[in-house]
Amino acid sequence: MGSELALSLPKWASNPCIMGIDEAGRGPVLGPMVYGCLYCARSYQNTLSTLEFADSKTLKEQKREELFEDLKVNESIGWAVDIIDPRELSAKMLNKNKINLNEISHDSAIGLITRVLNLGVLLTEVYLDTVGDPEKYRVKLSERFSSIKFIVSKKADSIYPVVSGASIVAKVTRDRALREWELEETAENMQRNFGSGYPGDPQTKAWLENHKHSVFGFPTLVRFSWGTCNSYLKDGVEVLWESDQMDEDGSCSSRGKRQLKLSNVGFTSSKRRSEEIESSGKGRCKFLEARKLEQVTHF
Repeated sequence: MGSELALSLPKWASNPCIMGIDEAGRGPVLGPMVYGCLYCARSYQNTLSTLEFADSKTLKEQKREELFEDLKVNESIGWAVDIIDPRELSAKMLNKNKINLNEISHDSAIGLITRVLNLGVLLTEVYLDTVGDPEKYRVKLSERFSSIKFIVSKKADSIYPVVSGASIVAKVTRDRALREWELEETAENMQRNFGSGYPGDPQTKAWLENHKHSVFGFPTLVRFSWGTCNSYLKDGVEVLWESDQMDEDGSCSSRGKRQLKLSNVGFTSSKRRSEEIESSGKGRCKFLEARKLEQVTHF
């Protein structure tokens, strides 16, 4: 039973089931972060422990690939993945309202649990490696899914076979994603010898150095939000955004912003006063005044 939506659930999915969740690619500066899950009937636990699953980091690539192919055809096991694109990671972490990596990880795990529950699988226990404070993480998950028992533990991928299996799912999926990654950029010197993607890898360092651009930064394979990138871009061209500059010099007063916001949602007490300000241009942002931009009310 794979990651695709099944037309009909196997009988075991209606019995109490366990799930393991683990990630691959949290630390690299290149490529996606992948969360994987593996689930099965609780009665299958003893058999699961005989399938040679182990923390994916302790296994050679060929062994991981073999185990992944085995579990894909095992009808007593289900699995799913969430592939988080490097652009999504950077966008969330660099957003004005920043979302840190722990929150992104929590959301991914919650998404996998929700997806499997929506399939109709009777999840009763979920095992996860800790992300942040283990007890706070457990409470957060328990409040969201009150009918499930959560076990959050350090090195869960080494302790619980169901998490070890999830670790293999996540790692093999990420490795394949990197191998098959299509570089969207078309510069002549683009090449794929980027190594493991970890900041300390000499091959990755060389690739970053050779693929930086003074204006556009790095190809979309790179997580711009990683501090590793800063040292490579110290000689880059400084970009000044006009909107940021206006915010800094106070051209758009907080009162004006509030008035515009209230007007848009219909809370302004005096419609006529608002229209007078709009028509006269007084109190309007300099950006709008300079471009002679006006509010459109009829299309």
